[in-house]
Amino acid sequence: MQSQSVMLELQEQDEVWVRLYKGERENAVFSDEYDTYITFSGHLINFQPAAEPLGTTVLHTAISSRPQPLPARYFDTNTTEPISFFLSGLEELLAWQPSSDDDFNICAVPLAQRQPPLHSRRPRTLLCHDMRGGYLEDRFIQGSATRNPYVFYHWRYIDIFVYFSHHTVTIPPVCWTNAAHRNGVPVLGTFITEWTDGEKLCESFLAGGEDAYRAVSHQLARIAQHYRFDGWLINMENALSAVAVGNLSPFLRHLTAEVHSAVPGGLVIWYDSILENGTLRWQNELNEQNRVFFDACDGLFVNYNWKEEHLERTRELAGQRHADVYIGVDVFARGDVIGGGFDTNKSLRLIRKHGLSAAIFAPGWVYEHLGEENFLQNEDKFWGLLEGYLPTHSICTLPLATSFSVGMGTGMFLAGKEEEAGPWYNLSAQEIQPLYPEHRGRLSTSCCLQDAWCGGSSLRVQGTIPPGEERVCTLSLFSLSVSLWVDLGSSLFLNLLYKMEGPHRDDFTVALELTTWHSSRCHDSTVTVLPSEDEPHGRHHPRLLPAPPPALSRLLAACSHGAQGWTSRCYEQELRGCNLRDLSLLVSRQQASPQETSFSCLLGELRVLDAGSVAASPPQVQSLTASQLWWKDGPNVEQISLSLTLRWTFPPGRAACFRVLSQGTRCHRAQPPQPQLLGLAHGCQYRVVGLAVPRPAPGQSCQLELLVEPVLPSELPVGREQWGRLLLVYSDPAGGSS
Repeated sequence: MQSQSVMLELQEQDEVWVRLYKGERENAVFSDEYDTYITFSGHLINFQPAAEPLGTTVLHTAISSRPQPLPARYFDTNTTEPISFFLSGLEELLAWQPSSDDDFNICAVPLAQRQPPLHSRRPRTLLCHDMRGGYLEDRFIQGSATRNPYVFYHWRYIDIFVYFSHHTVTIPPVCWTNAAHRNGVPVLGTFITEWTDGEKLCESFLAGGEDAYRAVSHQLARIAQHYRFDGWLINMENALSAVAVGNLSPFLRHLTAEVHSAVPGGLVIWYDSILENGTLRWQNELNEQNRVFFDACDGLFVNYNWKEEHLERTRELAGQRHADVYIGVDVFARGDVIGGGFDTNKSLRLIRKHGLSAAIFAPGWVYEHLGEENFLQNEDKFWGLLEGYLPTHSICTLPLATSFSVGMGTGMFLAGKEEEAGPWYNLSAQEIQPLYPEHRGRLSTSCCLQDAWCGGSSLRVQGTIPPGEERVCTLSLFSLSVSLWVDLGSSLFLNLLYKMEGPHRDDFTVALELTTWHSSRCHDSTVTVLPSEDEPHGRHHPRLLPAPPPALSRLLAACSHGAQGWTSRCYEQELRGCNLRDLSLLVSRQQASPQETSFSCLLGELRVLDAGSVAASPPQVQSLTASQLWWKDGPNVEQISLSLTLRWTFPPGRAACFRVLSQGTRCHRAQPPQPQLLGLAHGCQYRVVGLAVPRPAPGQSCQLELLVEPVLPSELPVGREQWGRLLLVYSDPAGGSS
């Protein structure tokens, strides 16, 4: 471990010792040999050790009974855990400034590339999430112990995600932005004005002249840029004066230009509500009375009470921008609408008939109306009915790695074992999601919460093999659009962890299949490409590796494991000059049978790695620091509760997440316990909340060891020497009264 700068936020007149030592000597922490004593009066200490390599950084602090209050906007006032927030009114919007306290709200996941790109002319699908006023359990940035929460995971069907609430400035909770970006979907916040208060707000900045509305658009663009989401839905549902409506189109143009400049690929979409004369009247179409606002931004979200003749007129007027018109579909079917509920496919059929984009509003109907208990089954049914009208998207970068977690669970699993029991919910922990295809009567996929390899869930694949056949129909898991260069030999390494269920699990074999778009330049060194006129692509069955080459030691470690009934398989595929098209699962029985055979298989982890991602050396977690310490009594007389903020550095984009662990607390020499998972971090910070640690006796110090383990996008294991490690040595000068 390299020499590190140590930072610890403290209260006035706290006393601090900083101890640095080399190696793993058991008695080092109790020795004064390396102590540096510092008397501190202020709020922050920065101690820079010598440049020579050091093993571990140790911080020693006295327990304080005077915690500094944390800003209520960014931290829960009861627990101090970080929370997502909104802004109320124009005053809060104009006063907003970035703060180090809101780092937790910054999206840590770059927007993944997909094909086709958003700017293609293919009709799109926008999802507008509106549930019970917003900022529910999803406001807890590090997750919550919520049983049966609402989750969304059918990202392959979605082009744009909007987080909607009735607060003036709806900043999307960062967990939604992380999950959407990981799956290649841009996220918009909402700027809304309504009724009498909305009229007053609009008058104050739209009728106030150019400087006033430019200040608003500038702030909105800065907020999107700072929190790393992708733009705004502008929803004004109140009448405007002649002066205000005269500035509305210039405001939209300026906001759109500001967002495009601040956010790569940023978007501004206008909701169908106000006419060019300032009247509030929903049109349910694009027409000459609202076209001026459509022309000023990136798209129009059309109101829900349309009929087919509205779609015909809209398509004609939109011309080449037909994909920029999003026809609203209220899943709750409020008002005079077509479809809704499980009949939403009727709306989609008409919208797609006219080549227009769709805006699906409040699909949380499945959760709110039908209940929580069977939510996952009902959710799959809802999106399965729409599948024919929702074009899917392709992944176009490697590595591809997923454990299929949907961001919730009844327990937290690691290596097939339940690491922590109890419900949890954290959409930031949702991994790349598959297609969830269904071949009715033959094959289906669903989320399994009862068993997993890693995270909270696995993907259950169920199907039947007809009499006399060995192989079930191929299940496409991911659509790909990955180019492998002609002049370079491209080795792909694939890793699959699966578990067969049921009494006849040994009767089946599981394998992977890659398909490529046919090209005269595509060469496979191990498998012959078999193109055909009706199937213009080649099928490749990667070679099973009993053990990868010794040089691929980290992949070897990943492929050699398999426990708790899980089977691990590693494959290699040599391809040159090919475009990957699909990654599919094949389930076969060992020999044909005259009877129909059913099977059930859990997929726990899947990885497709190029040679570069396998060979890359993992970076090291550096500059691990602690700040914002809170000590509280309890939960009993022998323990005290500690909350603190950890921060560290790590190269951007090199980690999928970080596992924050406690190695336990020792108040005298003893063997350290097994690490306990405290939580997952998706940026380079984590708030440890309410950790119960032993209360030290008078004259005694206790040692708490915290670890930060990086999880790479490839999900290959990272050696412990690359983790971050922090020792906090604490004492109680009050002799038991904190």
